[in-house]
Order: sequence, then C-alpha cells, then structure tokens
Amino acid sequence: MNPKKALIKKSEFLALIVLLLVIPLLCFAQNRAGNKAIARKVVGTWKLVAIEAARPSGEVVRDWGQNPTGLIIYDSGGRMAVQFVRDPRPAATSNNLTTDEMKAAFDGYYAYFGTYEFDEKEGTVTHHVQGSLRPFEVGADYTRFYKLSGDRLTLSTPPMRSAAAGSGGEQRIYNLTWERVK
Repeated sequence: MNPKKALIKKSEFLALIVLLLVIPLLCFAQNRAGNKAIARKVVGTWKLVAIEAARPSGEVVRDWGQNPTGLIIYDSGGRMAVQFVRDPRPAATSNNLTTDEMKAAFDGYYAYFGTYEFDEKEGTVTHHVQGSLRPFEVGADYTRFYKLSGDRLTLSTPPMRSAAAGSGGEQRIYNLTWERVK
C-alpha cells in the first residue's frame, strides 16, 4: 500500500472518530441550553391555584378540597421545594394533638424538597427528592409533565393510584396548577 494513501486513510479515520465524539457532545450541550432556557422561565415562587384529579371516567375531582394552598419554588441553582395544605385544613383543639388530630394533620399536608431537571423535548420536569414529609419518598424521582402559559404553570402526574378516602386506590392523573408570585 502506498504510504501517502495510508496517511490519508488514517487522517480520514481520525476525522471520523472526532466527528463521532464531537456531535453527541454538541447535541448534549444544545439540549442542556434548551433545558436551561425553560428552567429560567420557571425560576421563582409559584402559589397553588388548584389540585384536580382526573378519574378514569374523565370525571374531575378535588381530593385536596376546593381551595388548597401551597407554594412551589424553583431556584436558579437547580433546587426546588414544594408544599401544600388541604382545604379545609384539619383543626386541632390544642397544642397537644390527639392521635387522630396528628393523622389528620399529616394527611392534610404534603411537602418535599430536592433538585430538578427540565427536559424541554419531552415536556417534563423531574424532581429528585432529597427530603420529604414521607420518609419513603427520599431518593425518589418524580417526573411530571409541564405546561407553561404566561404566569400559569401546570404540572401533571402520570396515572397514579389515589390514596384519597373512598377512591379505592383507582388510577388518577393529578393536575396541579400554579400561578407565579409577583
């Protein structure tokens, strides 16, 4: 084989290797930039407007009441925290809660914090739970579909079993609607 041809073949081979390594890196960098773009749009504090659960029949129910309250916060460093309270919030008779009052308070409040990642292509945000009111959730990844429209953010779960009283554990899709706090 001609040494000059062998040199060309080696250089073509090296160019191909470089392309195979660089193209995925460029695609990854572009995807990360896209994710940062959507993340910049949601950074801030959002107040809860509604929690609606779609039953398999299509009926919409409000397991958390007509006017639950809550906040979700996304910061620019990739951290998030969420908490919300049932409407009406269970009342307590004193500072010394009974067992039933403690259970009602626990069932009427939800909170966790961690980090987040947006996937603009898939239309999802994943919350990586680092701490939760419910210890079994620590380490979980919760992926939600998001829709951003002006100052409204809707997060939707995939179908999941309901823990609501009287639900029989049926599959429901939960839609949480948030409004930007100005």
